[in-house]
Amino acid sequence: MLTEKQRDVIDLYYNQDLSLSEIAEHEGITRQGVRDSIKRGEVYLFELEDKLKVFENYIETQKIIQSIKYVADRISAENKTYNYSNIITENINQINSIIENYLHKTS
Repeated sequence: MLTEKQRDVIDLYYNQDLSLSEIAEHEGITRQGVRDSIKRGEVYLFELEDKLKVFENYIETQKIIQSIKYVADRISAENKTYNYSNIITENINQINSIIENYLHKTS
């Protein structure tokens, strides 16, 4: 989505924690060129996020999963209290396993 140079500069700045001067030396461009590249990349990424709502959807999905987990835990507690069904216990375990697998993949 970003140019290769923007991606590299943003990676060096945010992930590698290099200064503008260090990145300029590394990339063979001016400090101002580095700053401009970062700013253009940031603007583009924010515009893209505004259109796609990736982060917003991620947060909403996390809330939904927490709600499902909460309800599954309540069902499990009721089932244990009244010893209703092994099938319910198996289904709750399967729900929890699906949630854990999803959370493991997204972290």
